[in-house]
Amino acid sequence: MQETEPVKVAVVGAGTFGSGLAHHLAQAGHPVTLWAYEPEVAEAINREHRNPLFLTEIDLNPSIRASSELPEVLPGATMVLLVMPSHVFRPVLIQAAAHLDPGAIVVACSKGIEQETCFTMGEVAEDVLPKDFHRPLCCLSGPSFAREVAMAMPTAVTVASRSPKAASWVQHAFATPSFRVYTSPDMVGVELGGAIKNPLAIAAGMVAGLKLGTNTIAALITRGLAEMTRLALARGAQPATMAGLAGLGDLVLTCNGPLSRNRTVGERLARGESIEQIKHSMKMIAEGVHNTKTVLQLAAQLDVEMPITEAVYRVIYEGQNPAVSVKELMTRGLKSEMD
Repeated sequence: MQETEPVKVAVVGAGTFGSGLAHHLAQAGHPVTLWAYEPEVAEAINREHRNPLFLTEIDLNPSIRASSELPEVLPGATMVLLVMPSHVFRPVLIQAAAHLDPGAIVVACSKGIEQETCFTMGEVAEDVLPKDFHRPLCCLSGPSFAREVAMAMPTAVTVASRSPKAASWVQHAFATPSFRVYTSPDMVGVELGGAIKNPLAIAAGMVAGLKLGTNTIAALITRGLAEMTRLALARGAQPATMAGLAGLGDLVLTCNGPLSRNRTVGERLARGESIEQIKHSMKMIAEGVHNTKTVLQLAAQLDVEMPITEAVYRVIYEGQNPAVSVKELMTRGLKSEMD
C-alpha cells in the first residue's frame, strides 16, 4: 500500500457517516476538523470525544477538532468531505463554498437526489462551486455502515472522479488495512447507485417485517438491481458500476444489514406504524424516505419503469398497506427477465 503524507481534512456534517469518516481519517493519521450543525454536538466531541446524537457508541479519535462554525473548520483543508443530508446539501454547501481553499479536493459522500433539479449530490456541488473545483471533484460511495467503518471492520468502497489523479489521491488518503478504496471514472453511476438503493432497502424492510422469507428478499434485491440499472444507464452510467461496490454491493448491504435505517423504516411500516410516527422517533430519518420521491421524479423524466420504488412510494405517501403492495408487484403482467 502506498504511503500517504498526512492530509488536512475537513468533514462537513457530523451525522453518523460524517462522524465515522472523520474518526477513520483521524485514525489513519490525518488532522481532521469536523463541522456539526448543532453547537452542543461540537462541544461534546471536543470535550468528551463522543457524538451525543449520532454514532453514540464510538469513542472518537481525540485529535478530531469540532466546531459549529464553517469558517473555523474549512480554511486550510486540502480535502473536504461533504456529508450533509441530501435535502440540506445545497444550502450548507453555498455557505461552505466561501471558505474553501483554492485547490482543495472536494469529496461528495452524501447519497441522494435533489428534489428541485434531480441532480446527484456531485452535480449539486458542480452547480454551486466555482469551475476550478469541478474536474477534481470526487464522489465516494459503497457498502459502508459508519459504525463498522469506525470499528475498523474490513470495508471496500469506490471513489469516482473525472480526474484520475484526484481519484488516486483520495484513494490513498483513505486507504488503510481495514478500508480499501477502488477508483472509477463513472461519477453518475457511483452516485446513482447510492441513491436508488435507499427506497429499495425500505422495500426489503417491509418484506422482513411481513416475515415473507428469504426467497422474497432474494427476488427483491435482484429485481431492485434491475430497476437501479435501468435508471442509471438512462442517465449515462456504465453497466459495470451497477454490478460493483456502489451498485450491487451497497444494495445488498442496505437491504440485509441490521444497521440500515432504510430497512428499519420498512420493517416499522410493515408493522403498521405511519411514516410520521417513524420520523418523530428517529434522530436522523432514513434518506430513502426522501429519495423515494426524487428517484421517481428522475425516472419520470427519463421514462424509466420503477415498480418496486413506486410501491414504496404508495406505502409511505399514500398509506397503502405493505401487504397489498407486495401482492400488486407479484401479480403484475408476466414478462421476460431480459426486458
